[in-house]
Amino acid sequence: MTHRVKEILSWYGSDNPGTLTNLARLLNHGKLAGTGKVVMLPVDQGFEHGPASSFAPNPPAYDPRYHFELAIAAGCNAYAAPLGFLEAGAREFAGEIPLILKANDHDVLLAESDPTQALTGSVEDALRLGCVGIGFTIYPGSAHRFEMYQQIRACAEVAKRHGLVVMIWSYARGSGLSKVGETAIDVIGYAAQIAAQLGAHIIKVKLPNEHVEQDAARKVYEQEQIPIATLSERVHHVVQCAFNGRRIVIFSGGPIDSDDAFLNEVRAIHAGHGFGSIIGRNSFQRSKPDALRLLNTIMDIYSEQSETIRTPALT
Repeated sequence: MTHRVKEILSWYGSDNPGTLTNLARLLNHGKLAGTGKVVMLPVDQGFEHGPASSFAPNPPAYDPRYHFELAIAAGCNAYAAPLGFLEAGAREFAGEIPLILKANDHDVLLAESDPTQALTGSVEDALRLGCVGIGFTIYPGSAHRFEMYQQIRACAEVAKRHGLVVMIWSYARGSGLSKVGETAIDVIGYAAQIAAQLGAHIIKVKLPNEHVEQDAARKVYEQEQIPIATLSERVHHVVQCAFNGRRIVIFSGGPIDSDDAFLNEVRAIHAGHGFGSIIGRNSFQRSKPDALRLLNTIMDIYSEQSETIRTPALT
């Protein structure tokens, strides 16, 4: 148990020993074990985007077991997926990697300006499958956001009672936002704060751009001269918005990109004191050797001098 992991666990003082143990299991697993940095493989895209759109670029990825094997071989901290994918491999790979059950999902069969999510898994499912936690998506900006906030509050209460970690995908989406506003710096920072207020141990957000969506927020950013010109400055601000860095904030990878562009984003996350990345399509849509090379390079970046990074750097 490293000093950094003990420090992170100390931020969650209201949680029971079971939850802290599962959080420690995640932080102490894989290539980044003990550093306080996190790289996860999430594979909910088959449900969220459709099987062909997700897996046709690399057909072995149609098999749920492929993703267990990829996450284990890469040395990821955890593997997150919906119920069906976890059930298809949880017995075969039992105990080899921490699992997170994605407990709600949506599909793209109907276009919706205000998306919502359906409950597709339960705390009982997560316990049965030996998961360390549950994952849950909310859409700040959607007309249905309050229903999702209420759902995760109820699910988180049960999950924590049973010693599970709660992870929230906080994706700003909906008719209340412009397209560029979905990743605006003020919106992403707000999304991280909402997830933290809803009790998340781990928060997943998109990388922010330098656009400020809300007029009221723009005045504050200008008046207080909040630095947001570079990606590392924006990452720093988003982490600051999650209780001044006292919640684990990781950033999604998005659609497949060139290696150089993607690795530059990872360097900016690391420089901005982000806790890591959650990388789906950028890994499983590549061949396994290419994915392993990319993931190993990402973990090498995060492991560089990670032991020197402490929360006071945010103040």
